[in-house]
Amino acid sequence: MRTRGTGPRVKEKVRAARSLGALAKKLKRQGKRIVFTNGCFDLLHAGHVRYLEDARRLGDCLIVGLNTDASVRRLKGPGRPVSPEKDRAAVIAALASVDYVALFGDDTPRALIRLIEPDVLVKGADWNAKDIVGSDLVAGYGGKVKTIPFLKGRSTTALIKKIAKTAQSNRDRQDHRR
Repeated sequence: MRTRGTGPRVKEKVRAARSLGALAKKLKRQGKRIVFTNGCFDLLHAGHVRYLEDARRLGDCLIVGLNTDASVRRLKGPGRPVSPEKDRAAVIAALASVDYVALFGDDTPRALIRLIEPDVLVKGADWNAKDIVGSDLVAGYGGKVKTIPFLKGRSTTALIKKIAKTAQSNRDRQDHRR
């Protein structure tokens, strides 16, 4: 996928799922440990950055599965995502901790996990490890499933609510001045 206005390194990091499957196999043959996580990453915040840095420390290569716009809408409802998938992919790919990004349109990343066969599958600590989508696949071939604590007080939903509240407050002040 070509992302407009981004550097060549970002463009190289956003890949089709099929090519990442082949790349992951090649990296594993070289002895590299592949880490996989996924999410919507709608409005990137400090919690996301720290989470991805912590995930990257668990291996040699971090692959992020990113929900497409249609998938985010099904999971989060109308009005989401706030940022379109190409922008979200470019922002996530620009992080030093992220090696590759692949978009997926299903509600879960199960097919992507099956294709990549990560050594480590990572989700936030709000998930019970056995309930993480794909944990059975990863455990079945000897991989590990890890959870990472979130940075307290950071959430996309809370950020969206704060932005909406601030916008409403500004509108109210403007109406009051008239």
